[in-house]
Amino acid sequence: MQIKIFTIPILGGETENEALNVFLNSHKVVELEKQLIPGNTMSYWSFCVKYLVGDTPGRILKYPEKVDYRKELPEVEFKPFAKFREIRKQIAQQEAIPAFAIFTDAELAEMAKLEILSIENIQSIKGIGEKKLEKYGLKFIEMNQDV
Repeated sequence: MQIKIFTIPILGGETENEALNVFLNSHKVVELEKQLIPGNTMSYWSFCVKYLVGDTPGRILKYPEKVDYRKELPEVEFKPFAKFREIRKQIAQQEAIPAFAIFTDAELAEMAKLEILSIENIQSIKGIGEKKLEKYGLKFIEMNQDV
């Protein structure tokens, strides 16, 4: 793995910004860290790019590609999945947190496959631990019954 540092001034850094974009699009990026460096007269963004050396350009995504659950799930499972997403959205808005912090789409898809939505069944889903279960499990079950 290699490391390259880019420093881009906040004002007038178009050339450096373009150089960063070209680099990112032509290398296998593993990780990207950024930090704002304040200064008396000028502030800068500093980017630390960790990348792999190889023949094939392109990015290695840190996150998996988005799944289209409408295509992946049969209609009988997609309907509860869509309802679970609405419930998750309501809870996320009430708590002012990102929706994925409650349950991920993959976890909701697994919940949609359950015949009965219960604490025991939700607990069996990979990725849902005790804390998520305690905080959202019962609330989710109750809201699902209200809808």
